[in-house]
Amino acid sequence: MNTSEIGILIVDDESSVRDSLYKWFLEDGYRVDTAADAKEALRKLQKQTWDIILLDIKMPGMSGLELQERIREIDPGIVIIIITAYASVDTAVTALKAGAFDYVTKPFDPDELEHLIRNAAEKRQLTRENLQLKEKIIQLNPEETIIAESPQMKHILELVDTVAQTDSTVLIHGESGTGKEVIARAIHNKSKRRLFPMIAVNCGAFPETLLESELFGHEKGAFTGAQYRRKGKIELADGGTLFLDEIGDISPKTQLDLLRVLETHQFNRLGGNQLVQSDFRLICATNKNLEEEVRKGNFREDLFYRINVFFILIPPLRERKEDIPALVHFFIRKYARTMNKPIYDISPEAMALMKNYTWPGNVRELENAIERAMVIGKPPMIHSKDLPFAQTSTAAVSQPESDSLEAIEKAHISAVLTRTHWNIKRSAEILNIDRVTLYNKIKKYNLQRP
Repeated sequence: MNTSEIGILIVDDESSVRDSLYKWFLEDGYRVDTAADAKEALRKLQKQTWDIILLDIKMPGMSGLELQERIREIDPGIVIIIITAYASVDTAVTALKAGAFDYVTKPFDPDELEHLIRNAAEKRQLTRENLQLKEKIIQLNPEETIIAESPQMKHILELVDTVAQTDSTVLIHGESGTGKEVIARAIHNKSKRRLFPMIAVNCGAFPETLLESELFGHEKGAFTGAQYRRKGKIELADGGTLFLDEIGDISPKTQLDLLRVLETHQFNRLGGNQLVQSDFRLICATNKNLEEEVRKGNFREDLFYRINVFFILIPPLRERKEDIPALVHFFIRKYARTMNKPIYDISPEAMALMKNYTWPGNVRELENAIERAMVIGKPPMIHSKDLPFAQTSTAAVSQPESDSLEAIEKAHISAVLTRTHWNIKRSAEILNIDRVTLYNKIKKYNLQRP
């Protein structure tokens, strides 16, 4: 083990303790620094990454136990060793229960302390290696990117495991940006069809005629510009999974054509007479209330019952805030790697802003916020000023007129347009829709540029 790669921070209000420990560890080749109280320690934690912290329990101001909680919020992987006197061993045991690695008593036994520090350094190194392995596994297994700290998301993962073992049709409902396609991929990757492709189609991105060609394919000469035969997404999904996103946006004619395919798994390409067979598993997603659309006559009742065999509801991010810290750290690691930028953490103040924000764009908006913060932020961590909404109170975010999906969608689109100063291209990217769809939404909701 290379000791120069291990950073040790000594936090103790006694200068004699700080000085003696500093000299010991420096001689052993460690990177070492000291802090006289909790405030100084927190400042040094924000400026630099530390692997091991020796922490005195009894200090003026914030106690060691309180500081331990703050450290765990900043970086749960930091190894904390408690420094205590004989009279406060019970308190040290309390700290151990809260996650401390071990404790040492004053006066110190140098050999015992050296052995303890080496064990702590090895633990920190193992933690780093485990994190690197997990990131590699995430790259190889996309379903592992699902963050599930909240009870709601843990329940959804249980549903994913259950339905993945079947060929049942799945309907996933959730607001834009909640991760419906991620859940669909998790189902596919855990199923017996995982060795075949999952073909995704955003039904809201195509007008009716183009969507038919996209789904069913066409023969040469089927329409103007059809210069060759083209296989559709349904045919390409043979053996695997067909994922239809925003299925609530398809036309009545396409609904009927899709219903026939689901019943027979046979269809004709546009302009063709030969029946084509495709063995696929269907997963659909929507941000609309399809039962309401059925009552309005906008969606076929028989198709609704055909696709609503197994229902999964993904709650918006504002209703599962336990997932926010884990999502934040996941995206920080992701963009630190892709941007090759040494930002690996976020300040407590910035994290508090992330937790208190309403996230109308859900996980997609959170990822965009982290990506922007990584671009403009400076190492070693993201600060409040790096966040796009730091200068705007959550009260300024456009609020929905009611709890209906249309009202929420209108409010979200309005908020994104306001944030981007009505930059249509950027707004469409954030909303994950094309510009034509965004223009149609603006017209539908009569949104006016200020």
